[in-house]
Amino acid sequence: MLRREVRLRREYLYRKAQEDRLRTIEEKKLKLKSALDENRLLPTEVRREALQLQKLLEFDDEGGEGVGTHMDDEYKWAGVEDPKVMITTSRDPSSRLKMFAKEIKLIFPGAQRMNRGNHEIGSLVKASRANNVTDLVIVHETRGQPDGLMVCHLPFGPTAYFTLYNVVMRHDVPDIGTMSEAYPHLIFHNFSSRLGKRVSNILKHLFPVPKEDSRRVVTFANQEDFISFRHHTYKKTDHKNIELSEVGPRFEMKLYMIKLGTLENENTADVEWRHHAYTNTAKKRRFLSVE
Repeated sequence: MLRREVRLRREYLYRKAQEDRLRTIEEKKLKLKSALDENRLLPTEVRREALQLQKLLEFDDEGGEGVGTHMDDEYKWAGVEDPKVMITTSRDPSSRLKMFAKEIKLIFPGAQRMNRGNHEIGSLVKASRANNVTDLVIVHETRGQPDGLMVCHLPFGPTAYFTLYNVVMRHDVPDIGTMSEAYPHLIFHNFSSRLGKRVSNILKHLFPVPKEDSRRVVTFANQEDFISFRHHTYKKTDHKNIELSEVGPRFEMKLYMIKLGTLENENTADVEWRHHAYTNTAKKRRFLSVE
């Protein structure tokens, strides 16, 4: 089993290494094609390889979506098989964090919650892989207040790190009632940039494909790079109107890093994106949306 994991990891890293070379060739082909179509001088960086690139252009046709990436392999079974999500906490959790972990478990249909105990990250990831877990979700706290969420996609990544703000748990709302376990419909608002699509891809594959008549809705709404999480059920009051009722919990998430690896090798994994707070334009720039 260990040899198989090493081999699969090596193949995954090799595919990632091939991507830069293929992407460079694809960009040069596009530059050559646009120069020929517009009848202008060839760019200097493609003149030496122009004849070879022109031969490659003959085999291109309509309908392709560019170079395939390792991101295609990460979620290749999405929609075919239901995700298997494991929820756990940081070490020595408070009672409030335990309650929050229970509520997070109810959000994802079919998810399981595991007490952290003294288990190390490496053994957690290894056990999750052995049990065909697709995503490992870990919640963190500061002085009893949940403030961190990590989503680690297995077997090879990516791992997304979020900071949580303004957490309102179901336990804080009196007489809130029970939570539906139907597969929810998902709403993603204002994730228009390339990074925004990447984040929505990571989040949406935590949920299985819902049925058409499901009356449960989970919303991720991006506003100024803060992702508002809301959870509702609805019912029809008459043939024109519906009534929304919030189920909870509710909180805001802010992405601060995505790594191309799993939690046990986070020290050596490549950083796909990181939020750099201490720059002159940090407050003005928007990463998850084009607007």
